[in-house]
Amino acid sequence: MTKRILIVVTNVGHYDDPSHPTGLWLSELTHAWDVFAEHGFEQTLVSPAGGPTPLEPRSLKFPTYDKSAKAWHGDPARMALLANTAAPADIDSADYDAIYFTGGHAVMYDFPDSEGLQRISREIFERGGIVASVCHGYCGLLNTKLSDGTYLVEGRKLTGFAWQEEVLARVDKLVPYNAEAEAKKRGARYEKTTLPFVPYAVVDGNLVTGQNPGSAKKTAKEIAARL
Repeated sequence: MTKRILIVVTNVGHYDDPSHPTGLWLSELTHAWDVFAEHGFEQTLVSPAGGPTPLEPRSLKFPTYDKSAKAWHGDPARMALLANTAAPADIDSADYDAIYFTGGHAVMYDFPDSEGLQRISREIFERGGIVASVCHGYCGLLNTKLSDGTYLVEGRKLTGFAWQEEVLARVDKLVPYNAEAEAKKRGARYEKTTLPFVPYAVVDGNLVTGQNPGSAKKTAKEIAARL
């Protein structure tokens, strides 16, 4: 049986201040996509509202604008996938073995309160499937509750973009909240590397998370190993 992965991307194109664009951090999609493709997994893109996904301009610059990201960006067929993503209502979670939340600061706005994505994540997780995220993707897990009413992240080890990294990226004044602090408020056992921006992934049962843009490939390999 071919394994199937649902990959979550954003619909948001700017911060609260419209003069500051944001969107999907492209390499966090492409690095994982490449790993999953090598394993022959089927992949589907979904977003909170369905439809188009804007790209984070900063992700189209060195160093994360690498061979993988450039290949996707230069392929009209791949870009067409980002222009027409599925909506959560279109998705039957039973069709998927894993859900993987990509990042980019945009996801801080539309991931946390998507009831459709929460439903899919809960159903996959409680069935023993993998729930995963990289970088800001963990914002999509913050408000997801299990059937018993507890937060999915409560008592579980995870990682995601650190507040220290927000400060170093000079966006700490732009972001709508401190994701690291919010995860801890919900009882998550948050971990991070000593050095910022170093690839890092954490596995706790069927929850797999990566800390920053450089962690996408490492996170995807952990997911693939468990599938």
